[in-house]
Amino acid sequence: MGADAAQARLNDLVGRYQLGPRQCAQLAGVLDALAADPRAPTSVRAPERAVDVHIADSLAALDIEVVRGSRQIADLGAGAGFPGVPLAVALPGAQVSLVESQRRKCEFLHRLCATAGMKNVRVVCGRAEEWREGLAANDLAVARALARQPVVLEYAAPLLREGGVLVDWRGRRRPQEERAARAAAQQLGLEPIGVGATVPFRGATDRHLHLYMKVSATPERFPRRPGTARKRPLGGALQMSG
Repeated sequence: MGADAAQARLNDLVGRYQLGPRQCAQLAGVLDALAADPRAPTSVRAPERAVDVHIADSLAALDIEVVRGSRQIADLGAGAGFPGVPLAVALPGAQVSLVESQRRKCEFLHRLCATAGMKNVRVVCGRAEEWREGLAANDLAVARALARQPVVLEYAAPLLREGGVLVDWRGRRRPQEERAARAAAQQLGLEPIGVGATVPFRGATDRHLHLYMKVSATPERFPRRPGTARKRPLGGALQMSG
């Protein structure tokens, strides 16, 4: 699949999610920025692959009603900008914060957003645990390939308002990890509300969106000090295999 086919695939996605010409141009700009920047922090940069692996995979969350209605969104461990940047394109009325701790990735995100003409995105260059401005301020938190699920829950919970939702992109389901996540959720004021299988592009397998809602205030001891969630994860995650 070459550049023309990549554009055709992008047009399909734009039609599926009822996006406009400006949004199509912005998403094309995202693909162009990935392809042109050798310092992009992803191994998938060619438009013919990135349109599926990054754009389609990110936009799959638009099938969830609560995502479409969110106005304050935090992408945790934003990396190369997915899923946060495509969601910002699709939801121009939302403010999206790309939370990323590595400065090199933050610099790329600034370049990416400038190339794509993003006005509703800001880059928060710091750890999720240290983002004081974001505490209890977000309708939606999203994370893709960030960490084991109990760790992701601990990052997200303090940043969500009550009633807010975490959408966690994951691959093959791991029952032991999910049990640990449910145990962690009970300590964080979160409640699991569903797991949906998704096929964002042809040939995609073992992809799931895990949803958690914040049903009560997160205890004041969270967030713990930076790095603690990974070193001493809630729910016994260090004992999980795989």
